[in-house]
Amino acid sequence: MAVRPVFVVASDKRYCIREDTEFTFYSGFSIKQKQRCIQSLHKAFALKHADKKVLEISSKSEIALGVKLSAFYLSVEAENGKTYSVESLFQAGKVFEKGGPYLDLLEVSSREAKRDERLKNSGKVTAFCIYQQTFPTEPKTFFYNWLYINVLQMHPDLTEQISAYDAFTDIEFNPQKSINCQAEAAALYVSLKRQSLLKEALKSKEDFLNIVYKNPQNAI
Repeated sequence: MAVRPVFVVASDKRYCIREDTEFTFYSGFSIKQKQRCIQSLHKAFALKHADKKVLEISSKSEIALGVKLSAFYLSVEAENGKTYSVESLFQAGKVFEKGGPYLDLLEVSSREAKRDERLKNSGKVTAFCIYQQTFPTEPKTFFYNWLYINVLQMHPDLTEQISAYDAFTDIEFNPQKSINCQAEAAALYVSLKRQSLLKEALKSKEDFLNIVYKNPQNAI
């Protein structure tokens, strides 16, 4: 057995509710084994929430939409005409005690960017910097969620489809090892959209921070 979070769209100012769910875990690194885990996790969640429509967001998703929404593939075209994924932008935006941001990470694949040794050897992350904007490291998920949602909003075809779901998972996300999660960002997006707060939240990073993180009910 294992426990992984399911991020549920909230209808109030919590926006996203994390529900840790126990499920039967299938060991192995193959896509088939990962998908068995996804099926098991979703089945366990459905036992308590039969009315919730759940989507796995990762490269292992059995649904094409879930793969497209993966931070490795969800991308934006920059002013220079090049296309950058959310993952590459996130990694390239990190500012460390001993270096960064390493903008050259934008020129490699998402996986290469995530595995770059400098990300491990440059000390503590002190800030994030992207498009001449600087973000603090607190709240911990602020920059990642802001980035993911802003890029997602540029894809009307995806935003229309994602709005049909009520909860999201990422089988690769382990809260014991990581902080940011694309499934959480997706749930947050849907909640903001359903509550008609999305446009206001995306006006600026300050508006996003005030709406999403400075409400006393917030559970993120």
